[in-house]
Amino acid sequence: MKKIIIGNTDLEVAPINLGGNVFGWTLDEKKSFEILDTFTGKGFNFIDTADMYSYWVDGGSGGQSETILGQWMKNRGNRKEVILATKVGGATGTHPVDTSKKHILAAVDQSLQRLQTDYIDLYYTHFDDEKTPVEETLEAYDEIIKAGKVRYIAASNISPERLEASFKASEKNGLPKYEALQPHYNLVERAGYETDYAPLAEKYNLTVFPYWSLAAGFLTGKYRSKEDLGKSVRGGSVEKYLNEKGIAVVYALDKVAKKHSTSPATVSLAWLLAQPHIGAPIASATSENQLQTLFKAPELLLDAEDLALLNTVSK
Repeated sequence: MKKIIIGNTDLEVAPINLGGNVFGWTLDEKKSFEILDTFTGKGFNFIDTADMYSYWVDGGSGGQSETILGQWMKNRGNRKEVILATKVGGATGTHPVDTSKKHILAAVDQSLQRLQTDYIDLYYTHFDDEKTPVEETLEAYDEIIKAGKVRYIAASNISPERLEASFKASEKNGLPKYEALQPHYNLVERAGYETDYAPLAEKYNLTVFPYWSLAAGFLTGKYRSKEDLGKSVRGGSVEKYLNEKGIAVVYALDKVAKKHSTSPATVSLAWLLAQPHIGAPIASATSENQLQTLFKAPELLLDAEDLALLNTVSK
C-alpha cells in the first residue's frame, strides 16, 4: 500500500486515518480491540484520538479512547508500528477550551500515561481558546518536543487568522511548526475548508486529514428522509443535510457507486483522496462491514466524469 509522508516530517502513513472517537463510547474495549486488529492487519497504521474522547459519556474529563488504545498497544506490543495522533485543548465536563502552556504541559503527561507510551507522533491543537498568545502555545510544544514526549504538531479547529499567526510566530521565534491540518471537510461541507484553509495548506505544505469525512454517516446513503434519522445515535446530527443539495449528493454517490460496484461511503472517501493536499480522511468504524468500506477507498480511482458529477452537485 502506498504511504504518504506528513508535511515536512518523517512520518509515513497509510491513506485512511482511523477515528478513535468511538472507543469507549459506542464500542467497549473488546470490540475496539477487534476493530483495531482488523485495521492494522490490513496494513493501515494511522490512528487518531483526543484526550477529550469521550467525556460526553459521563460528563467527566474524557480519556476513555486513549485508555483503550494504550491497553491495545501494550497487549499487542505494536507501538512502533502505529502512527498515533492525539489532541489537546478541547473542552470536557471538567474544563473549558484551553491552549495555555500550563494546560498543555499537564495534559500531555496525562495522555502519555493513558496511552502507555513515551511519545506521541502527532499532537494536535484540537480547539483554540483564542485568548492564549499563539507564541505561548507553541512554546509549550517546543518544550515537550525537546523532552521527547511529542514528535510533531498539527492543528485542527483554529481560525485561519490564528493559524497564519502561528506560522509567523514559529518563523520569527524558531518554534515548532504545524505539519498537518485536520479540518471539517467532505462532500456536503466544502466551502469553509476550500475557501479559508486550502490556500494555507498550499502555502505551508500542510498535509490535510479531514474529520467527519462521511458527514456523521450522511454520505453513506443511509439517511434519505426524516424517518431514517432514528437509525443511529448520530442521526440527529445529519438532519441539516436533508435538503435539495444533500439529497442530490446522495443520488450522485449512488450513481458513481453503482458504476464501480462499490458503496456511496467508499466513493465519498475516494473523492476526498482525489483532492489536493489530502493525506488520509478520518473515519471511524464500529463493524467489520464499515471497515471494508474504508479499506476499498484508496483502491478506487474516480475518473474525470465521476469527479465532475460529484463536484457539480456538491458545489
